[in-house]
Amino acid sequence: MINAVTRLLTTLESKGDSEIIGQSIIREIHYRALASEQCSAVRAALSHQNNVSKVGKALRLIHSDFASGLNVNRLAAEAGMSVAAFHANFKTVTTTSPMQYLKKTRLHKARTLMIQGGGTAASTALQVGYESSSQFSREYKRFFGRSPMEDVNKMKHSLSELPIDSSSKYVIAP
Repeated sequence: MINAVTRLLTTLESKGDSEIIGQSIIREIHYRALASEQCSAVRAALSHQNNVSKVGKALRLIHSDFASGLNVNRLAAEAGMSVAAFHANFKTVTTTSPMQYLKKTRLHKARTLMIQGGGTAASTALQVGYESSSQFSREYKRFFGRSPMEDVNKMKHSLSELPIDSSSKYVIAP
């Protein structure tokens, strides 16, 4: 293969040579790469990258449409995978299941909305896709360690104590 790459580089020095035999040398390089012992490693890496890309499509859907009724079937369809393959690949990429990831995304978004907008736990639960405010409150407390309102009040208090540069509106490091 090194010989073919060297010939290709030499060929590129001449416009006529590169136009006439350049493509055939490139085909030879492709053939040698596919016929080499390392081909299976290259294929495995490309396959893994393809699966990461497919899971990425589902992640984008989760982040853009977290408040809708997303489920594993819809996410797997978005990724172009079977449900079983999607579950396995999603867990490999994110180290969590698709529905756990969706729940964490909703809870973090809810926390941000309540801190910024001051909405109630019940109204925020609906905004982020929960059908039951009591289920939302239970999951919020399990995840963050406090009830939604306790957590938001604590976060607001902590944020109010940070020094802010009034000219730039950025928090100043202590």
